[in-house]
Amino acid sequence: MMLPRSIPRLSKVWVPSGGFAVPAVEDAHSKLVRAGFLRQSHAGIFHMLPLGKRVQDKVERLVAKHMEESLAASRVSLSSISSEALWERSGRLQHIAPELFRFQDRKGGAYLLSPTHEEEITNLVAQTVRSYKDLPLRLYQITRKFRDELRPRHGLLRGREFTMKDLYTFDIDLKSALDTYEKVRAAYSRIFNDMKLPVLAAKASSGDMGGDLSHEYHLPSPFGEDSVITCGSCDYTINEEIATATVAHETYQADQVGVWRAITKDRSTLVNVWYPTRTSRAGTGEVRQYTNTDINIYAIKSLVPDLDAGVSDATTLWAAATEGPDATAKRLVNLFDSGLPPSFSDSFEGTTSLSMWPDAIKTGASRVNVQCHGSSTSGGKALSFLRIRTGDDCPQCSSGTLNVQKAMELGHTFHLGTRYSDSLNAKISLPSPSPSEAKTATGGSGTSKTVSMHMGCHGIGISRVIGAVAEHLADDKGLNWPVAIAPYTCIVVFAEDGYNDAVQVYKRILGGSGDQDERLDIILDDRQKSLPWKLKDADLIGIPVIVVLGREWRMTRRVEVQCRRLNIKDIIDVDSLSSVIAELHSKL
Repeated sequence: MMLPRSIPRLSKVWVPSGGFAVPAVEDAHSKLVRAGFLRQSHAGIFHMLPLGKRVQDKVERLVAKHMEESLAASRVSLSSISSEALWERSGRLQHIAPELFRFQDRKGGAYLLSPTHEEEITNLVAQTVRSYKDLPLRLYQITRKFRDELRPRHGLLRGREFTMKDLYTFDIDLKSALDTYEKVRAAYSRIFNDMKLPVLAAKASSGDMGGDLSHEYHLPSPFGEDSVITCGSCDYTINEEIATATVAHETYQADQVGVWRAITKDRSTLVNVWYPTRTSRAGTGEVRQYTNTDINIYAIKSLVPDLDAGVSDATTLWAAATEGPDATAKRLVNLFDSGLPPSFSDSFEGTTSLSMWPDAIKTGASRVNVQCHGSSTSGGKALSFLRIRTGDDCPQCSSGTLNVQKAMELGHTFHLGTRYSDSLNAKISLPSPSPSEAKTATGGSGTSKTVSMHMGCHGIGISRVIGAVAEHLADDKGLNWPVAIAPYTCIVVFAEDGYNDAVQVYKRILGGSGDQDERLDIILDDRQKSLPWKLKDADLIGIPVIVVLGREWRMTRRVEVQCRRLNIKDIIDVDSLSSVIAELHSKL
């Protein structure tokens, strides 16, 4: 490996790591601040300092490499400013308006800071691409995004300004789009494997983004805001938001029914959720108790989208919504969990089946009772309002049991279909039959048709990766970084009078590594501090490999190599130092 023109020295890098008291319980975000990676400027908004910027740059380079090499995507840089008119055309403006940073120019034009770029990229492509011969098209960017979070929290994990990678894909038809989707999923797997992160790819809800196929990429962590459900026997992996409980309930008894009361955001609909408070698992007789804290809000919102999920018990709100001249309640909805037998809901007058729920709501009736039991009269559909627990049966295989774990979302892939291309007129002229159909056709009419492009959007939160990795790997001594994104992969520390020796060790490491360790990124800690202080700071920063020129160096001219994540402290001859570091890097 060629020696650099100058020796990388930590004294030349601004690392403001002092001045913070260590709390009794310190989360990873506090460690990022104390170690000098970032500083908060405003609520949910952060300045990246040199160490943090190095990590961010490495994450971006790794992601960009796979976008271009694995997917042949071209990099663009879209403006952070979008127009409200464009978002009105897509139909998303009012739906997510509270989360937007909106402003007007001096002429009264309405604009916003983009939280995402589906509208802008679709509009750009619609104005440029006309023929199927220009597809497939894959465009990506790494840029800052903005979202007016009501309660910014957890540092980089839930901020109001953040950096993301967006990939937007355009294909001629559904088959081609789904093929692209799977290629993106494979590229995401390689990205997270390069970071050596145990990321789970979970089937997920498409939410406001649109489309009917999406996956989230989660890093398991007790600090996560999502719950991911996996099976120990098959590949079933799903976000709790769309998972369905399959617990077999025992025979109903009157004292084993509970009710959870809810209300919609506009206070017009009152909701009773009736559920069994005691169940037993088929075959084992295991008894489980359930309370209101076990209610699956996502399942209820699938029927009542406007449900106020922030209200844990709406009993006190019911009185205000039903009494006096300002009463707002117009409807009462009773929802009956699938674990309750039909005989319970039959005691309520006018019960409708789950499959008939949409029609029942359209009638405007003041009371609607919905039986969610999976009977033949309900079209075979069933819906449980109880959250899945670890140990429940897997709905995909006959032998597996489920595990529920908290996780942090790092990325998301969406198949959008024609959700945006229809509304923003991103269309192409396609021969009939289409190129994919022509492979099996015996002839053609020679005519053409105009169709909407099939789209996908695929994001990775660059800022989130940094915050999530910090949380995932930090310990009581400090941060820990995967080699692929560490600010430096190796640091040489020494006493104040050992600089010349450290330079020689540095040159030996580089000279011996050749091309066997492409990720080697080494720095010397030449700051005027004691050796114990430097070692403690190297641990706090989270540099994967530490080479120490200490007592052993003075006595035998050998170095100590430390790797906290692998619990290694070995005395090494300088001649073998390069290969030892390269081996450690390969494991990190």
